[in-house]
Amino acid sequence: MDRTPIHTHRTGRVPLAARAFTLIELLVVIAIIALLIGILLPSLSKARATAQQIKAAAQLRAVGQAVTNYTVDFKVFPPAYVYGDSLTGETWRIRDQLESNPVPATGYVHWSWALFESGNVPTDAFASPAALNGGAPATNPGKNFDDWEPGQVNDLGGTIGSPTPEDRQLKRVAFAGNAAVFPRNKFATSGPRRNRLVNPDWINSHSTTILATEFQEGKDWETVRVGQVIKSHRPITPFVGRSAGQEVYREPPGTGTEARFAYPDPDRDIVDPKQVGAGAIEDPRTNLNAVSRKHGGKANFVFADGHVALHSVQETIEKRLWGDQFYSLTGRNISVLIDR
Repeated sequence: MDRTPIHTHRTGRVPLAARAFTLIELLVVIAIIALLIGILLPSLSKARATAQQIKAAAQLRAVGQAVTNYTVDFKVFPPAYVYGDSLTGETWRIRDQLESNPVPATGYVHWSWALFESGNVPTDAFASPAALNGGAPATNPGKNFDDWEPGQVNDLGGTIGSPTPEDRQLKRVAFAGNAAVFPRNKFATSGPRRNRLVNPDWINSHSTTILATEFQEGKDWETVRVGQVIKSHRPITPFVGRSAGQEVYREPPGTGTEARFAYPDPDRDIVDPKQVGAGAIEDPRTNLNAVSRKHGGKANFVFADGHVALHSVQETIEKRLWGDQFYSLTGRNISVLIDR
């Protein structure tokens, strides 16, 4: 008995259920999908990178606003970091701010902590979606395992989970301050130069003086690693001493109008991002090698007037955007010239 469906018998067509893609048709479809993916992925990746850059800029702008609020209240910029006078407190003493911490167990009080009231610190205020794990960990992260990076060791040689010391610093820090504005701890040293707190009125041009920027991360934050210690508390020192090289604290006080500090040479001292390795925060050429190049070779910078802009490290040198004085150091002459 003929069981061929009536409509097929009459038209000579094969039933739809019996049809299938040929191998060639499948390969064509796969090739089209692959082509579309190849076209769309770079666009999606670029869009994601742009979104991260914008978010990082917004975070940095908020940091700049917090700094402004601080200066309104205290009439000075906060120090980049100081040695605390207790294990948990925010207070510190001038006499303790030496070459090294006289009581290492007290750790650091970082400017990220100083900007906010105790107990009301937004944990992600210094974090960035463009940075590895949101930012570098504190130099002394404390007892929470999640706050450490692989292989990290604290200032006392303690490993992951060591409770002491624990810095008063946000747990992830993607931004670094300008050391010419945010002084380091060396307020009580006996050398020719020591740090001092900076009055905002001293800055000659707020719109062209950088307050802070983004760290370059490297692998597991190697750019701010010295050995296995991650020195995320360090600011960026933009200048070099004209006679003493990188060691700005050994630069003679100077007299008259003689310039004692200079910008580094952008062609000689600023290296390609792929060549930036461990310890860039203490690079003998310049600490500027620790500045990010993540956004198309550029980084976000927040300025003393609160605006944020994208620049390459070379541009910040050529335009003298780190300021024209080393405001945070003592000495009669702290003028800065580009001197090559």
